[in-house]
Amino acid sequence: MRMLTIALTKGRLADQTLDLFEKIGLGCEEIHDPHTRKLIFENQNAGVRFFLAKGPDVPTYVEYGVADIGVSGKDIIMEENRKVYEVLDLGLGKCSMCVCGPQEAASLLQKNAWIRVATKYPNIAKDYFYNTRNQTVELIKLNGSIELAPIVGLSEVIVDIVETGSTLAENGLTVLEKICPLSARLIVNPVSMRMDNARISGLIRELDAVKKF
Repeated sequence: MRMLTIALTKGRLADQTLDLFEKIGLGCEEIHDPHTRKLIFENQNAGVRFFLAKGPDVPTYVEYGVADIGVSGKDIIMEENRKVYEVLDLGLGKCSMCVCGPQEAASLLQKNAWIRVATKYPNIAKDYFYNTRNQTVELIKLNGSIELAPIVGLSEVIVDIVETGSTLAENGLTVLEKICPLSARLIVNPVSMRMDNARISGLIRELDAVKKF
């Protein structure tokens, strides 16, 4: 039996995802060893191997067929826009992609005014403002502390992930518009789906039965 290779996003999401795989009999004990330096973990009996990768890299591994299956946040799938099949919402890590800023920036959105938008997600922001809102904006790519941008005057608004909104509130910002809901999704390489359809489809059905909502 051919080994199915599964790419997981490092961190808390990997732990939550592994819980789901263990429920359907596809766990891997050694991946939980905090002292291991291994990069690839195999369950020979189940015919699967796992490896951990940084979130933005998971869709790349799946697109190029290095991994048959991956688990990635919807935000990364949208931003990377890789050629993969998104087949299942796992219901993990629920949050939202939003346009945020000081309350007074709401009028700039209502008027479709020219504004600057700071974000870690320029592709998502561009698609939303240009194709959904039909609003011309200047996009400013940042890598961290996005909330700082409107506070210091770098931008009028930001596009970022919002979970509870507490960080926004602490900095005098609020959600102005919601772009889309986010959560962890199961993605599949198109060639793998054709070659191993029965097995991968069965795995999807089993995960669907144990996922958390």
